[in-house]
Order: sequence, then C-alpha cells, then structure tokens
Amino acid sequence: MESGDRKENQAPPSSFILQQEQLPSSVKPSPLRKIIMVASIAAGVQFGWALQLSLLTPYVQLLGIPHTWAAFIWLCGPVSGMLVQPIVGYHSDRCTSRFGRRRPFIAAGAAFVAIAVFLIGFAADIGHLSGDSLTKKAKPRAIAVFVVGFWILDVANNMLQGPCRAFLADLSGMSQKKTRTSNAFYSFFMAVGNVLGFAAGSYTHLYNLFPFSRTKACDVYCANLKSCFFISIALLLTLTIVALSYVRDKPWSPEGSPGEGDDEEDEIAEAKQAVPVPFFGEIFAAFKNLQRPMWILLLVTCLNWVAWFPFLLFDTDWMGREVYGGDSSANSDQLKMYDRGVRAGALGLMLNSVVLGVTSLGVEALARGVGGVKRLWGIVNFVLAICLAMTILITKLAQSNRRYTTVNGGTHLLPPPAGVKAGALALFAVMGIPQAITYSIPFALASIFSNTSGAGQGLSLGVLNLSIVIPQMVVSVASGPWDALFGGGNLPANVVGAVAAAVSGILAFTMLPSPPPDIPSTKRAATAAFH
Repeated sequence: MESGDRKENQAPPSSFILQQEQLPSSVKPSPLRKIIMVASIAAGVQFGWALQLSLLTPYVQLLGIPHTWAAFIWLCGPVSGMLVQPIVGYHSDRCTSRFGRRRPFIAAGAAFVAIAVFLIGFAADIGHLSGDSLTKKAKPRAIAVFVVGFWILDVANNMLQGPCRAFLADLSGMSQKKTRTSNAFYSFFMAVGNVLGFAAGSYTHLYNLFPFSRTKACDVYCANLKSCFFISIALLLTLTIVALSYVRDKPWSPEGSPGEGDDEEDEIAEAKQAVPVPFFGEIFAAFKNLQRPMWILLLVTCLNWVAWFPFLLFDTDWMGREVYGGDSSANSDQLKMYDRGVRAGALGLMLNSVVLGVTSLGVEALARGVGGVKRLWGIVNFVLAICLAMTILITKLAQSNRRYTTVNGGTHLLPPPAGVKAGALALFAVMGIPQAITYSIPFALASIFSNTSGAGQGLSLGVLNLSIVIPQMVVSVASGPWDALFGGGNLPANVVGAVAAAVSGILAFTMLPSPPPDIPSTKRAATAAFH
C-alpha cells in the first residue's frame, strides 16, 4: 500500500482493490454498539488475567514452588499462544459453521476457561484428597493439578482472544478509524476487567461470600483466590453469551463476500467444497508475503513485550519482596509483610487499570496531538523505559529506609515509609498510559497492514501474537536464572526491560511506517459496486 501522502483524487491501486475483494468481512463497518458488545468480552477475559497477574505467582509459591522456578510456570502461556492463536486464527478465517466464523471459537474458549479456573481454584483441595500432606511445604499433587489447569486456561484464553480481536476487525470493515476505535474499546474493557480483578484480589474477605471455599487444605488466602475465580467465571460467561447472542457472524465464503438471507446455506455448501491451503503452508506463505511495515511492526512489538513481561509477571512479587521486604518462604513475620506487599501491589494494579481505561478512550485524541500513532507508540515506549528504571530507585529507597520495631523482646519488620509506598503506587498508575497503547495500537496496525497480504484477519493477528509470546517464553525461562545470577530479586530483569523499551521506542520513531489514510467511504462503495 502506498504512503500516507496519496492524494484523495487518486484511485487506490489494483492490488488494494483485489485485497478488498478478497476480504471476508463486509466493506461497510458495523454499528458501534455491536463493536462495543463484542469488545466487552475482554472485561471477562481480563478479570481472570488480573487475578493471575496479582495473585497466582504468590499462590504458586505457597504451593511449594520456589521463586526461581515460578517463572517456568508462566511458560505455559507463551507456548500455548505460539501454537493455539495461529491455528485458531487460521481455522476461524475458514469456519463454515452456521453460527459464523468467530463465534464458535469464542464460545468454546469461554467454556474451557470456566473448566480451567475450577481446576486452579481447587488445586489445593484436589491435591490434599489425592494424598498431599498438609505439614509439608511442597504439595506435588496440588502443583500438578494447578499446572494442568493453568495450561488449559492459557489455551482457552488464546482460543478466545484471537477470534475476538479478529471479529472486531471483521465488524470494522475497511475503516481504519473503526479498526483503531474497536481496539481502543477492547483495551478499555480490558482495563475494566483489570479494575474488577485487582479490586477483588486486594479485598481479603471476599471468601465470606462463599463459606465453603475455605477448607483444611485451602487457607484464607487460597479461599479468597477461589472466590475471585467464581466471580470471574460468572462474569465471562455472562458477557460472552450476551455478546454472541446479539451480534451475528457470517460463515466463511470462498468468494470473500458474505451473503444474505436464502443464499447463506448455498455459501456454506460452497465453502465446504472449497479446498483450503494447508495450515503450515498458509503460515509459511503469510511470513513469506509479509511486507516491510508488518516485519517492523513485529520487531517493535517483540521488543515492547520483552520490556513488559518482567514487570507484568512479577509486579506484585516486587512489591512484596523489594518494597515491603517480605519473603513468601521465610518466617511468619516476613510472610505477613510479603502478603501486605502483594495486596498493595494489587491496589497499584487497580490504579494502573483506571489510568489504562481512561487512556484507552483517548488514544485517537492523543495520536492526533502528537502527530500519528507511530509517534505516540514511540513516546510511550520511552515512558515505559523510565518507569522500569524507576523500580531500581524505589527499591533502593525502600531498602535504605527499612524499619523494625521491638515487641516483647522480638524484632518485627514494619511497612515501608509512606513516601516509598506512594512512589511505588504512582509508578503502577503511570504505567497504565503505555499499557493502553500496547493493548490497542499494535493490534490495530496489524489489522490495517494485513489488508496488503493474502492472510485473513485471524491468521494475521495470530502471526502478531508470535511476536508477543516468543519474548514471553524468553522472559519466563531466563528471568529466574538471570535474577539469581545477580543475587535474586526482580531488578535485573527490569533493567533489561528498560533497555528493550528504549530500543523499541527508537525503532517506532525511525523505522515503523505510518499507516495509510482511510479511503473515503464513497470510493469504497464505488469499488464494491464495480466488482
């Protein structure tokens, strides 16, 4: 596609018209209310993710897995994402179900999320019933159940989120503004889910709503996590059922033009008779035919997520260990302080999500104010680099101001000073700004750039997901040993993240092309009529 200085009276190139002709989505964008309904599913998905990010790493360590090995548990996500999203995206592009292309995958993903959350929440109980000792620190059977549930959860989330993003791209038609808006709303509802999830995670008496959740094998902390997951299941299933019941989804047509009324059954029959390209051949072709803008987008996205993952995976652990001075595997005094730090981290993540939601609604205005989406992305990547570097300063201040008190002849650790806590919480909040851009602009650009390739929206977004899950795999495997090499803690990985964020910002400014302008709606209509 040509650069953004194309004159409006010029006709789009023939390759663009051909790609318009091949697109399976309608040329005319759907009403905004339908886009909002589909985007709202993100709130249910992110509610569960927020619980993972704020509570699961401490929960894993309470089950008996040391901090160094906890990172390997998170390897489940990227491995499943690397395989599941491209496969699901490929098949959702060609799904001939009478329920549509995307809806069957979204519904199935939501159902598997419910099953996985049940396994994770009841891992300690199932492990105890299977023979785990309550007196031993390590609970191998509970850990096995947890890992199985976690794998299912990550597969299900990838199975759900990829088609959901692709569904939004379908509903946006050929409108780049609608595409950016739909991804901004998706980011906004992610923030809503985060706020709900982190608020639930920071409330320590939620288990009172479900008295049966507390058992011999499941203490108050575990029961609270279990109760949060019950709410997560109810929210996700409700939003998914309402959205998929309200918004119709057309089956794939080999002609690339969904039909209406009586022709729909004929289209399904034609689609079933069509011979699709084998999946791995399609993946190879998708990479082979990627244009330079998409390659640069993948590179910038990859570096961006190398920066994000050390913090996202261990943010509450950072609050509990470095800021509050606690230890999840030490004596009761340090364990209590660690738990207080984790809860403070959950509050920080809730503040982060509020800023994330507000910023998501203003992405279009911010992009216009700084001269385009690529400049906006570059600027916030530098903001991210500064924030990650600030974790070092806050940690050093917390360590130099560590306080103790003596009670009945015993020394007890006190929380950090108010200024240190305020600085840490402010850091969480400010990081909501670059996070809003990370959750919206790369996906919108992928949908826009994919219009010049032969791949469908589902497969294109699956390819983009590879640039997210590969850095997550690297961080999951390397962060524990890397941190241990420098004496433990979370700071060494954050330093690497700061450098990656700065490089990502430089590349966004210097190499990432600006997306081409929207074709006026009258020309889109004329092109569609001509064909």
